[in-house]
Amino acid sequence: MASGNPFFDDIRTKSEVDPPQNEDMMDVSELVNDPAQNALKPVTVSSSVRELLECPVCLNAMYPPIHQCSNGHTLCSGCKPRVHNRCPTCRHELGNIRCLALEKVAASLELPCKFQSFGCMGIYPYYSKLKHESQCVYRPYNCPYAGSECTVIGDIPYLVAHLKDDHKVDMHNGSTFNHRYVKSNPQEVENATWMLTVFSCFGQYFCLHFEAFQLGMAPVYIAFLRFMGDDNDAKNYSYSLEVGGNGRKLIWQGVPRSIRDSHRKVRDSFDGLIIQRNMALFFSGGDRKELKLRVTGRIWKEQ
Repeated sequence: MASGNPFFDDIRTKSEVDPPQNEDMMDVSELVNDPAQNALKPVTVSSSVRELLECPVCLNAMYPPIHQCSNGHTLCSGCKPRVHNRCPTCRHELGNIRCLALEKVAASLELPCKFQSFGCMGIYPYYSKLKHESQCVYRPYNCPYAGSECTVIGDIPYLVAHLKDDHKVDMHNGSTFNHRYVKSNPQEVENATWMLTVFSCFGQYFCLHFEAFQLGMAPVYIAFLRFMGDDNDAKNYSYSLEVGGNGRKLIWQGVPRSIRDSHRKVRDSFDGLIIQRNMALFFSGGDRKELKLRVTGRIWKEQ
């Protein structure tokens, strides 16, 4: 799914790429707002310029303050403490020398979004690129499967195929569902992820989660729906869940959460149908030694 450019397309964690937040950033804003600077037109970035702006330690793009040694070798401020004030290239002492020239060169550049291979055709100023990429609508999604720490990322069609082929997730067409969850030993509920089902309706995909986990000292069950897309689109849909037995019934109605929000984040916010274990066993009937829950529901599009 990647475009093959390790410098601009490598998807790194936020802590690795965020520019430092300190008072030194004000010096760069002065450079950017300098009338002489504004007169510079954006330039095409050659591979040699990319290399100049690449930290030799972490290989990420450098943002102010960019440090240099007395021989002119540069590195990012995040890596400076890691090299114990020694230049990683020549081993000379770094001191506190700023490479203002390189910072000014960077301010004159415009670069493509690193999610270009996913469809983003935008070109952005060097110092605005990170902010755009953190919000880019084309940025890939994480795999919504909750049964393992899956690290696969991609667009929605890719993830749907991945869920079906690699995780063997049940796939259903339609906006209504009727699922039965059975477990022979309902006492064993600690942090157990049970099931993920994917529904296709209204030209979209939805993930129905059902699992058991500990809520403080109390074991509970939770069912919730996630939308395979962005939050703005998720708000166009609603869903309801219903569970019951022995003449009692629980009903939940809500808005599906985007898979931009992690499974754990949704679960820990209790944004779904929560069933206490004693109530779940009451719904199951019998001698309370086997869980037999039937969860029904539907998805609809708001007008």
